[in-house]
Amino acid sequence: MTADERSSQRPTSRPRPAPRPAATRGIALPGASVDEAEAVYDRALRRSQLRLALGTVAGFVVVVVALTAAIALIPDLDRLTLWGVPLSWLLHAFAFYPVIIVFGVLYTRGAARNERRYRALRERE
Repeated sequence: MTADERSSQRPTSRPRPAPRPAATRGIALPGASVDEAEAVYDRALRRSQLRLALGTVAGFVVVVVALTAAIALIPDLDRLTLWGVPLSWLLHAFAFYPVIIVFGVLYTRGAARNERRYRALRERE
């Protein structure tokens, strides 16, 4: 089979989309339209929120792993009892809720801060 025959047997491909304007790729151009500037700010906000979310999740995982390791590696926690229940069980049952709440509050405050900064940038325009 020749190269021409193979190329004629290939399924037709969809046309490639036109390249996006520079403003939507994160480069603000002087004299750019309002829509392009908003696209830049929207993209910056999404990136900022994604960084915040990934950082929060990473911190949460580190704290939960450290707490779990501490519970598993400190055998004296099993000997201590509170109301007849070993302390390690109580820590497993209840110690994670304050951690979840703290990280939730931190994320919410950070997200609100990102939104305020975004609005301030848009209003300055």
